[in-house]
Amino acid sequence: MRAIDTNIVVRFLTADDPAQAAAARTAIAAGDIFISATVFLESEWVLRSGYRFPAARVADGLAGLAGLPGVTVEDPAALSLAIEWMRDGMDFADALHLAKAEGCSAFLSFDKALAKSAKNRSPVPVIVP
Repeated sequence: MRAIDTNIVVRFLTADDPAQAAAARTAIAAGDIFISATVFLESEWVLRSGYRFPAARVADGLAGLAGLPGVTVEDPAALSLAIEWMRDGMDFADALHLAKAEGCSAFLSFDKALAKSAKNRSPVPVIVP
């Protein structure tokens, strides 16, 4: 299995560099690819802040990539949940952190917007200490 970096994901999803995009497509199409949660996290940040893509477009791209044959993702349930919450307006990083806290009694944060956004979504309550 071969793990890929954020720059491979970004070239695959944006095709902004034709040569690198072709190489990324070839590598991913060959299968046996692993993508970590941290690569998804960084990819979302690059696509949103660097490329100014709207959340829905980023969510579609990340979900599509994660669902390709031959692609294995770290913690697929948490990733899927984080993408779903991002589609509903939650910040992706916050959503992924919270989704990966499954089984915890609480998620502590000073971020009141996160606590409000997570209410009625997450089984793990967000508590502002």
